[in-house]
Amino acid sequence: MSLKTVSANNILIVRTDRIGDVVLSLPLARSVKQALPASNISFLLRDYTRRLALGNPFIDKILTLKEKDSRPLIRNNVKFLSAFNFDTCIVVYPTFAIALILFLSRIKNRIGSGYRWYSFLFTHKIYEHRKDAKKHELEYNFNLLRFLGISSEPSLNNLAFDLATDPDSEKFIDSLFSDFNISPQIPIIIIHPGSGGSSVDLPLQKYRELLQEISKLDIQIFLTGGSAEFQYCESVSSGFNTHNLAGKLDLGALISLINRSTLFVSNSTGPLHIAAALGIFSVGFFPRIPACSQKRWGPYTDKKAVFEPEIDCNNCSREQCERLNCMNSININKVFSVIQERLKL
Repeated sequence: MSLKTVSANNILIVRTDRIGDVVLSLPLARSVKQALPASNISFLLRDYTRRLALGNPFIDKILTLKEKDSRPLIRNNVKFLSAFNFDTCIVVYPTFAIALILFLSRIKNRIGSGYRWYSFLFTHKIYEHRKDAKKHELEYNFNLLRFLGISSEPSLNNLAFDLATDPDSEKFIDSLFSDFNISPQIPIIIIHPGSGGSSVDLPLQKYRELLQEISKLDIQIFLTGGSAEFQYCESVSSGFNTHNLAGKLDLGALISLINRSTLFVSNSTGPLHIAAALGIFSVGFFPRIPACSQKRWGPYTDKKAVFEPEIDCNNCSREQCERLNCMNSININKVFSVIQERLKL
């Protein structure tokens, strides 16, 4: 691929979607700063993911997308961004509204996908179909840096996410542990059974089978999720000695809780990437659908165990996966065996 590089000093990295997507974009800041140490690096995020970038030593400014009813406000964002005089933006997650905002903000170099109908709004285009899942999402993200003359390939051995905890969240978790009489000497396992619809989930009964096994161990179990998932977490954990924190933690507190855990278990969802970024052993459940697969969205770490459906199917789609109940074929005995072995270590 022949790419024309740009000269960049004041750089805006744009990722205005969900938690996991943002986590997988954070390493770009370190890579750019190390290659261009004199550059100023800003991140444009949605308000609810802003916490992920706080404390990152390679990000100079964290900017929040101006929205109303979850829709970007075009005029407000143009006025806001124009004041920073960015010479380059890297659009990791493109939408028409975002592309238009950056165009109207008169940012000279606008790097983004070449495969959208509105790609004419970008000055530098990369032609990759991410839905084909030929590589990991994080690796797709890094390819955008080639326009800055940065060709380093990420790997499990040379990658840092620079995800930080904060003092207020640490105090909150201290208080929570005191209330629940949590012992720091006993391993903590977090189960996050939802995914917010981003993937096809392990069935509720399978999580209960897993809890049936791990509750026999000398461990402490937390369930996490959004406020809308509280009742689901109750259904998963009913009858077991667990702590259901669904809807009770803000993002900072969730990061701090995960950072103190021994092991994190979930479907393909943002908190799984938080765990991987913090170096916590991560157990993930993924369908074989290419766009949702572990090849593209698996935890980017060597401290992981990923489980996929064991039935033999081809040309997997979400409709087929749900119709055949593929995720129900995951063997919980194998999952428990991995967890048990990891706890021994």
